[in-house]
Amino acid sequence: MVKQKVGLLFGGCSGEHEVSITSARAIASALEQGDNKHKYDILPVYIDKTGTWQPSNLAQQVLTSGKPLLLEEGIATDKNTSQLATAGFSSLSPVGQSSYSEIDVWFPILHGPNGEDGTVQGLLSLMKVPFVGSGVLGSALGMDKIAMKMAFTQAGLPQVKYVAVNRSQVYSSPCVFPKLCDDIEAQLDYPCFVKPANLGSSVGIAKVRSRAELEAALDNAASYDRRLVVEAGVTAREVECAVLGNDNPKASVVGEITFDSDFYDYETKYTEGLAQLHIPADLPAAVIEQIQEMAIKAFLAVDAAGLARVDFFYVEATGEVLINEINTIPGFTSTSMYPRLWGATGISFPQLVDRLINLAVERYQEANIN
Repeated sequence: MVKQKVGLLFGGCSGEHEVSITSARAIASALEQGDNKHKYDILPVYIDKTGTWQPSNLAQQVLTSGKPLLLEEGIATDKNTSQLATAGFSSLSPVGQSSYSEIDVWFPILHGPNGEDGTVQGLLSLMKVPFVGSGVLGSALGMDKIAMKMAFTQAGLPQVKYVAVNRSQVYSSPCVFPKLCDDIEAQLDYPCFVKPANLGSSVGIAKVRSRAELEAALDNAASYDRRLVVEAGVTAREVECAVLGNDNPKASVVGEITFDSDFYDYETKYTEGLAQLHIPADLPAAVIEQIQEMAIKAFLAVDAAGLARVDFFYVEATGEVLINEINTIPGFTSTSMYPRLWGATGISFPQLVDRLINLAVERYQEANIN
């Protein structure tokens, strides 16, 4: 059997750089287990925090250690600088290393902006190579919460009330900003959540209960992104469903996240022991079926491919299910919700990685049928 060479693309210049490394390590481990070790060879491709594509020896170093490359003003530290000089690389583009041409399929696991938002997907599309996950459109819609919500509305998916805001409104004249806050209060009331439209992992998100908190949260969120969204607060259970496939996707069992903090913020999300995953969730059968159907509908609404995790609010008091968001490159560690949901559905982590690579090749072949 001829092995396929998988370009495992990770790191990236986003706030989720370290999460990406952890996900990449889990995927690399899965590719070396069972039948996968006879089917695939891994070529690690690491993008450092400055956006530089590092040579494979440094990429392997990061993958092995689990730690980001040490940088000083965007340049590798002395030890790594000598390695770069020896390799002949100072700033590496994806077409600048001959070994990249040997890659049969790419596996991007870049969380957040500059990796999950369609930018890298556009680059890989231009390179005319198969890659795991959504294309430019699905990635962009899945990243921008405002565009995502518009797509969900068009698809008839119920969601919480929200107000879209531009940074220019926040940084406007003293006359305009108070009017913006008036409008938000009139439409949503308190509590509500202020979020940057294009960040993941709950970065820049704040729960607000007063005018003063609203103003501060808008100012803070605007420092992260020029597009913001303010959502009405809702008393609900937070449940998630994983989707796998291309044009005929399947939904996993449903899981639930519980926590003691005020909301599912960055610290709660990434600090061990602060959040609990319940898989499968203890929900009525009819609600589970509804969530699974809505997850697939959301996946198709944004033209996602390969994988996605879809998050929902289940309002137990009324029986309502409201869609929250779709994540086209969810966390992919062995303890992350996405692979654990599929594990509970009967697909192991190594099988899941194998299936995603096959889906990438299938979609590429279908797109280039002529």
